[in-house]
Amino acid sequence: MNDNRLGVVTPFEIAAGRTGRLVSLPELERKGFGPVSRLPVSLRIVLESLARNVDGVRVTEEDVRALAGWQPRAERTREIPFVVARVLLQDFTGVPLLVDLAAMRAAVARLAKDPLAVEPLVPVDLVVDHSVQVDAFGSPEALRYNMELEFDRNLPRYEFLKWGTQAFEELRIVPPGIGICHQVNLEFLARGVLEQGGVYYPDTLVGTDSHTPMVNGLGLVAWGVGGIEAEAAMLGQPTYFLTPDVVGVHLSGALREGVTGTDLVLRVTEILRKARVVGKFVEFFGEGAASLPVQERATLSNMAPEYGATVGFFPPDERSTRYLEQTGRPKELVDAFRAYYSAQGLLRIPRAGEVDYSEIVELDLASVGAAVAGPKRPQDRIELGALKRTFQDLFTRKDATGYGKPAEELGQRYRSPDGAPASTGGGGLQDSDSVPDGAKKNTSTLTETEMIDNRPTPDAGPNPPRREASGTVEVGHGDVLIAAITSCTNTSNPGVMLAAGLLAKKAVERGLSVKANVKTSLAPGSRVVSRYLEETGLQPYLDRLGFQVVGYGCTTCIGNSGPLEERIEKVVTDHDVVAASVLSGNRNFEARVHQSIKANFLMSPPLVVAFAIAGRVDVDLEKEPLGLGADGRPVFLRDVWPTAAEIDALRPAAADPEEYRKNYYGGFNENARWNTLPLRGGKLYDWDPQSTYIQEPPYFTPFPATPSEPKDVLHARALAIFGDSVTTDHISPAGSIKPSSPAGMYLQALGISVRDFNSYGARRGNHHVMVRGTFANVRIKNLMVPGVEGGITVHQPTGRRLSIHDAALEYARDGIPLAIIAGLEYGTGSSRDWAAKGTALLGVRFVVARSFERIHRSNLVGMGVLPCQLPEGVSAQTLGLDGSETFDLVGVAGRLTPRQKATLVVHRKDGRRDSVELVVRIDTPIEAEYYRHGGIMPYVLRQIVARA
Repeated sequence: MNDNRLGVVTPFEIAAGRTGRLVSLPELERKGFGPVSRLPVSLRIVLESLARNVDGVRVTEEDVRALAGWQPRAERTREIPFVVARVLLQDFTGVPLLVDLAAMRAAVARLAKDPLAVEPLVPVDLVVDHSVQVDAFGSPEALRYNMELEFDRNLPRYEFLKWGTQAFEELRIVPPGIGICHQVNLEFLARGVLEQGGVYYPDTLVGTDSHTPMVNGLGLVAWGVGGIEAEAAMLGQPTYFLTPDVVGVHLSGALREGVTGTDLVLRVTEILRKARVVGKFVEFFGEGAASLPVQERATLSNMAPEYGATVGFFPPDERSTRYLEQTGRPKELVDAFRAYYSAQGLLRIPRAGEVDYSEIVELDLASVGAAVAGPKRPQDRIELGALKRTFQDLFTRKDATGYGKPAEELGQRYRSPDGAPASTGGGGLQDSDSVPDGAKKNTSTLTETEMIDNRPTPDAGPNPPRREASGTVEVGHGDVLIAAITSCTNTSNPGVMLAAGLLAKKAVERGLSVKANVKTSLAPGSRVVSRYLEETGLQPYLDRLGFQVVGYGCTTCIGNSGPLEERIEKVVTDHDVVAASVLSGNRNFEARVHQSIKANFLMSPPLVVAFAIAGRVDVDLEKEPLGLGADGRPVFLRDVWPTAAEIDALRPAAADPEEYRKNYYGGFNENARWNTLPLRGGKLYDWDPQSTYIQEPPYFTPFPATPSEPKDVLHARALAIFGDSVTTDHISPAGSIKPSSPAGMYLQALGISVRDFNSYGARRGNHHVMVRGTFANVRIKNLMVPGVEGGITVHQPTGRRLSIHDAALEYARDGIPLAIIAGLEYGTGSSRDWAAKGTALLGVRFVVARSFERIHRSNLVGMGVLPCQLPEGVSAQTLGLDGSETFDLVGVAGRLTPRQKATLVVHRKDGRRDSVELVVRIDTPIEAEYYRHGGIMPYVLRQIVARA
């Protein structure tokens, strides 16, 4: 808290005999700063941060006046220096961020300065949640097995994280097996209001995961950034962003009977993608918004990246306060939350006409129906009754949205040879991995200590426990091979989780079952989910259908679905079967869920159970039965779908404050293997050159004291040319490492066996692996190599086909700069900093695209790669580019200004030359400084060195 420069710090009463001070938003308006009470609530919370942090350097009084005077439809040219209260990390993104901090300390030490100058200046929480994989499933031993295997695979990473707990004072780590970071944030880490020196202020944050906006549902301003930006925020830099448009979404009416919060978010995602809210704030208001429980609000907020918004914000209200009480927050905190937002005039969701928005989108909740989304993008919503015909249409469609199969193949089924061997497990299993015999408890009821104390013993065999297919395996197009209740998007919502349990109960009672071909899993984002499913008696019915708990973490939704049974995998790949997954997640991009599963559909948890029973997606569940019951009669979805009254009767079990307190306020110490990890001392990390997980990155070797001015890029070659909707999963996959890929070949050359590869996500602390994984997604399509999938390109001028990594090495040896040419929405998806880091390390100097997704564009700038945008209607296709050209990017030498113009000069092999005017997507003045320094990390490090 700086001194009261603006004269707006006022006292407020928290409870009887307890007072505090706050930076008063009403007082700002009274002092003439602007019509603050008409601002969207999300902007008012950002405004409070500006007013509280005015120091004349990072934040000025003019910054406050500019935002206080925000106009709904003004041109957006001014950046906001937003100082957040804390930072949230998950382990896939947190490990490389911690590696970068360790590398910064090493660089400072080499410059003979104090390495302790590299220290987070705000609280940082890292939740280890992205490393558990579904190897074991359909067994009461699945949870124990997967947790033990997670530790075996990730021991070097976890030892490194344990070093971080003693090296950095502001870092707190939530160990494995607790839950998914966003659900843990919603249920425990988020405080709503913080205090320092007697001054109370809103809990705001950025997180290194795109679904950080989930806590927008509780009334917190938060969004996802790349690890590069998060490092700057941790080290005291404001998070800079352009003053946003704010799209108000007016919700009216109420959801109909049988319609879930998942159905609602899929409808909102479809609507807002069409409304083009990319890079904007979205704020929900109206009586319909006020009627939604916090858990359903959080589902809508969680999928802000899927509809493209920076935030999907619900203003705080009394439902927010009740949620804090129900989840076991201390009374002192709940009192402070209620009193603070009341004093600021913010404890209420606005009604129509009370707030000014840039535009308003209307949605009557009563118009929402049951739906799924897919098979490749979350915004491609399909009414439940239309899924069958949609799948059939996509099966034969020959454009990029379809699979281009002959219609006569649709009903074809393919069989494995008789006597084919059962799977040996795959997925990195060790010979010492095993399954304990005679377990009598469902592991979802065990504490962390019990899970570890009863871990597998080495003499029970190598295979993970699971439900096995017997005899000959038969697979057809449209078959469901993965059915996963997963992802914080939905497992945080007791309404849909109880609905899944009730549907399972009714299905089991009618005699329905799930075929052994379907890999079923339940991976809640919090252990509290297991407690209320057990208390209500629903977990045993989920178990009967194969939905045993497999882990508490981000599994199938992030691509940690684990291997398919070997015979099933062979049939699918041998016959190019268009098989399906159904999951209650938020992402279904190509090759994300599983590299062999081509059709992936998002849906509510009860629908996941229903489609697992049906066994296929080419079915109309509004008209066709799920299957035959024990009496031989058809059972329809309507026969087993739970009513709202049935769900509501069980809701109190999910609102027991004591269960949340037991889980979070005492549960972190129960993980025995985490607790016994060696705590290596030292504020400087002792790099192990033999480690295949943790390596010192090359960003600061060498590290010149001053930056050089930007220069034009001449004689560049295209490393790849892409079409539309290339995601960060395409650019830097997080899932399994293919043995024949550059990363796979590299690991094998080091003596690492294929089953010990782990995933790209787990190896993000090793740049040698990650740069080889860049553009290595098996489904990525480089238009320079028509008809070929995977990370292949054409080296010029030799015309040889090489992996993208090998081609980049050849170009580097010849001193040739590289470019990427892309289409619309380049970089859609996760806030994956390695998509930018890998691009930079391959030698790419600039990316030319028709449009960029927000976080990836920012990450490119943060790594010193220049994003440039083509004019409307211009593309690689209209320019006739095939990769044989050379390119000059001119007009970027010297000092850059936001959104300035540059020229792309195309030199064709026949001697012709064309020029295209580009917009340089340096969007703010601070980004121009980052780029001048070679990226955000060198910029911050030079500031630290200057102070040390």
